Amino acid sequence: MLFQSPTLKTCQVLVDEFRLAPQPFEPEKLRFAGVGDRDVYNISAPFVDEGEWVIAGRVEARDSEQSEVYFFVERDGVWVPREGAPVFALQDPFVSRIHGQLVFGGVETFPHPVFVGEHSWRTVFYRGPNIRRLEKFAEGPDGMKDIRLVELKDGSIGVFTRPQGEKGGRGKIGFTRIFSLDELTPDVIEAAPILDAQFTDEEWGGVNEAHLLANGLVGALGHIACFDEQGNRHYYPMVFVLNPETMERSELELLALRSHFLDGPAKRPDLANVVFSGGLIRKGDGTAELYAGVGDAEAQKISLIDPFAKYEAQELDRMYASV
Repeated sequence: MLFQSPTLKTCQVLVDEFRLAPQPFEPEKLRFAGVGDRDVYNISAPFVDEGEWVIAGRVEARDSEQSEVYFFVERDGVWVPREGAPVFALQDPFVSRIHGQLVFGGVETFPHPVFVGEHSWRTVFYRGPNIRRLEKFAEGPDGMKDIRLVELKDGSIGVFTRPQGEKGGRGKIGFTRIFSLDELTPDVIEAAPILDAQFTDEEWGGVNEAHLLANGLVGALGHIACFDEQGNRHYYPMVFVLNPETMERSELELLALRSHFLDGPAKRPDLANVVFSGGLIRKGDGTAELYAGVGDAEAQKISLIDPFAKYEAQELDRMYASV
């Protein structure tokens, strides 16, 4: 059975299991220009805007986290800022299509309201017919990243959340449904139930992108992360599949390890083993391309077996027959 009661697994267990699975192939660095000597990382997958393929990417200096998000287009194998496109003072961009509109968002930082000299963050959302006409329409609760939207088969909107603290510890995934983008409020996001049995209290994760599958299931691309004994961060791209009607879901599966990508720099030594999922392009031939930020310093893509194909091929009544 593809869907079972999920088993709680640590990063290390998932890594050990993944080493026995089909491995990704053909890693490739994405080349960017037009932003000086700043790094481009934590990108979206390419998406079409006004007939042109576009990537949204986080742009910042190696020694800073003062970030901007640019929209890039490809010219002769190099991704360059799109002429006339807006630039946002955000981190970690994402895009989706909801009810015929482009929905774009990212993480906004601001001075912490209590702790002097520290910063907090929130996820902000924009919508419009295209990039040029994006307008802000919503924001998430203070202190929450990794909020993602997906239009479901019945036209409602699935909302993945990532609370921390008393409800979510270091970071767990929640899910709820709304029927209009106008219903996306901090209170609704905060109230989303947690998906249990995904992360131990010492580890954390979140959803980076959500895909509606042909049979109505939702394929979630995300990350799971942990610290090692030296305080180094380890981020792994992962997926799971959710039935939004029953809330049943598959177990987490890793997609790649840092060693599958090409060698390259890291923003800091403790970020050398970070792969931050950006987006997944499903090719329709049983394979897919994963776009990711690597080491908080660069962007790469890698090919792999489409992780959602085995779920999409199943009829729902068969999938849950023995659950």
